[in-house]
Amino acid sequence: MLFSVLLVLGVSLVPAHSSPTEKYLGSPLLQRCFEDAKKLVDDAYTYSREESLRRVRRDVVSPHDALRLMKQPRGDTRSAVRSADYMAQTLRLLHDRVHHVHKRSLNATDLLSEEDLRRLANITGCSARVSLPQCRTTPNLNKYRTITSICNNLNNPRIGAANTPFTRWLPAQYDDGISQPKGFLNRTINNFLLPLVRQVSNNILSTTDAGVVSDTEYTHMVTLFGQWNDHDLTFTPFSPSIRSFSNGVNCDESCERTEPCIPIPIPPGDPRLPSRPDSCIPAFRSAPVCGTGYSAYNFGGDPNKREQINALTAFLDLSQVYGSEDKLALYLRDLENNDGLLRVNTEFRDNRREVLPFHPLQVNMCATRARVTNDSNAREVPCFIAGDVRVDENIALTSIHTLFVREHNRLARELKRLNPHWDSETLYQEARKIMGAYTQVLFVFRDYLPHIVGDDAMRRQLGRYPGYNPNVDPSISNVFATAAYRFAHLAIQPTISRLDANYRENPQFPSVPLFKAFFTPWRIVFEGGIDPVLRGLIGRPAKLNTQDHMLVDALRERLFQFVQHLALDLGSLNMQRGRDHGLPGYNAWRRFCGLSQPRNQAELAQVLNNRDLARRLLQLYGTPDNIDVWMGGVAEPFVRGGRVGPLFACLIASQFQRIRQGDRLWYEKPGVFTPQQRAALSTATLSRIICDNTGINTVPTDAFNVLSNRNRLVNCSSLRRLNLSAWRERPCTGNSGEIPLGGTNRWQPAELWVKCLEMASLLVYRLSLRQFKVLKRALRQGIKRNTR
Repeated sequence: MLFSVLLVLGVSLVPAHSSPTEKYLGSPLLQRCFEDAKKLVDDAYTYSREESLRRVRRDVVSPHDALRLMKQPRGDTRSAVRSADYMAQTLRLLHDRVHHVHKRSLNATDLLSEEDLRRLANITGCSARVSLPQCRTTPNLNKYRTITSICNNLNNPRIGAANTPFTRWLPAQYDDGISQPKGFLNRTINNFLLPLVRQVSNNILSTTDAGVVSDTEYTHMVTLFGQWNDHDLTFTPFSPSIRSFSNGVNCDESCERTEPCIPIPIPPGDPRLPSRPDSCIPAFRSAPVCGTGYSAYNFGGDPNKREQINALTAFLDLSQVYGSEDKLALYLRDLENNDGLLRVNTEFRDNRREVLPFHPLQVNMCATRARVTNDSNAREVPCFIAGDVRVDENIALTSIHTLFVREHNRLARELKRLNPHWDSETLYQEARKIMGAYTQVLFVFRDYLPHIVGDDAMRRQLGRYPGYNPNVDPSISNVFATAAYRFAHLAIQPTISRLDANYRENPQFPSVPLFKAFFTPWRIVFEGGIDPVLRGLIGRPAKLNTQDHMLVDALRERLFQFVQHLALDLGSLNMQRGRDHGLPGYNAWRRFCGLSQPRNQAELAQVLNNRDLARRLLQLYGTPDNIDVWMGGVAEPFVRGGRVGPLFACLIASQFQRIRQGDRLWYEKPGVFTPQQRAALSTATLSRIICDNTGINTVPTDAFNVLSNRNRLVNCSSLRRLNLSAWRERPCTGNSGEIPLGGTNRWQPAELWVKCLEMASLLVYRLSLRQFKVLKRALRQGIKRNTR
């Protein structure tokens, strides 16, 4: 496998910015192929960027434009994707030209030496994707996370870091065994053709808003918090190109299946969409990882199958607030003061409270106010910017982003009050560290996951913290990112509720249909801020996923519908993405989790506890083996106490089990926080964070449970505040400066006193070195006796 070869070679490879002589490839044919591939990719990127900007500036953004722009790689992720495209197109051209000359199929790499491959990896930039960083030079490595999570694992510094491949728990299954999406070559799988994903959506997922059933236990905050948490862990970028590398076809204007186009065909008789023979919903393939997805990359083992990139870190570190790459993280900070704050909006406030900063790229993707309000004079605002590019996807998600940026700044200000000697970097990192602890156990493990995976999975897989294990790979699995953690799409209400101070419909700014809440940051600026939205999330129930009312119209028929263009279908996109990534079918994953594998309609009906649903699924798929894993997972009845079935409970719990155990800086790991700090953190609640950062005065005790006699609205003053006194440093001072006691430079109590006494002895008694050593030894022995 070439990716494995690159990984081995990567440690010694020269950097991507090497000199022109180092960039020369030994084979003249390979050199020409690279130069032609580079021009193909660069031209496609340039065309796509200019075309995208033309559309947004002319206010003609279609729904698939919005999805593609939102999934565009940025910063270092874009460099990783570009490198992969350079490599892939070079080897494609080499393969095609060798085949043309010899009139037979040859592995292109048969013509390449190891040195050729080394040089190709270097010149395309792929070597930078696998070279190992020097962790020993990273400052504060044992105190704070790096933004990219490089060096979390000191033995394997790229494990769990941003811009690394999703891991595979089962081998990928592609139509050609290497990279072609399942179903694209119209080959039978288990003796059946895969159904069109839009046909599955029409026959299984469709519902009406009138048929929506509300959850009797959990609030809409559970749903949106799941989306918020997903944006901490997974982001799969598309290729930046909107046209084919091989023939120049524009993916928006053609239904041809050619990289990177992955169109979703519209079945005959579709109830909403035109069903001409050539009609489709435009879609784009996920970007590949450098050195994966070509049969030419066969070094005596299995073909190197295509893998996809996770642009985010695999750890629960609130990277959706802080970013997953250094340049973005630096941009998101307010560097004009010494307070460790995050940047906020300089034009607008929300009842005197902070609002997210605007994106520096002034485009019209979010400027829809005039069209929605039918007021041509309505003032528009650009998109917001945050640590994750999906911040503007809907106003509920935007509100949660805003809440946690305010909480960071509140923590930083309070820490500065406690420790006025701390510099900006310390304040920023300590506040960020507290915020990471919030998301790790206080919300995800304590308050959120039990509602999702149920009692059994929590007890078996997510019970007591077992300690850090450097041999556990915390990387996000492809099946988790592409299927299992998309369960919450079926728990989204068709409306974003906005409530007043009495938790009733807000008369001034009423609730918003979900399809009118996409990419509308102006609703935060001009329509009452985040308070009404947050009240709606904690004061109204989630949608209940039932087998006969699955996906609301706003997501299945009107996703990202801004103008009268073809809207998207989230259910179809989820299944198409799973096929693009080569995910094995439903029964393969049931087997992975130790669950039964239904072989026929009767057994499937028993698993689903629904004979009619089993019949309709097998009419489409022919066999349970072929059911798309996302479709099979969301069709299962819930586990006890959860909101997913047994398959997704297993996959989700398995992923979080690995995330926790493979994190060197997990909040419970000894030395990460002091016992006093951990005790303080255990009192934090989402309801209290809402109280501290909004104008909301009454909240439910538990923001994830619906209002009831056991979960009443209470005044914010009755909720315990996070006590930050455990972060106070009490310096002992002398002529040579301050010695921090606790806080960022913590010593054990005995050591702490010895340090102070060392300074006091030197300053006051001016002892000789020999006398000082004798006193120091005596002090240590005395302290040891007193602390037993």
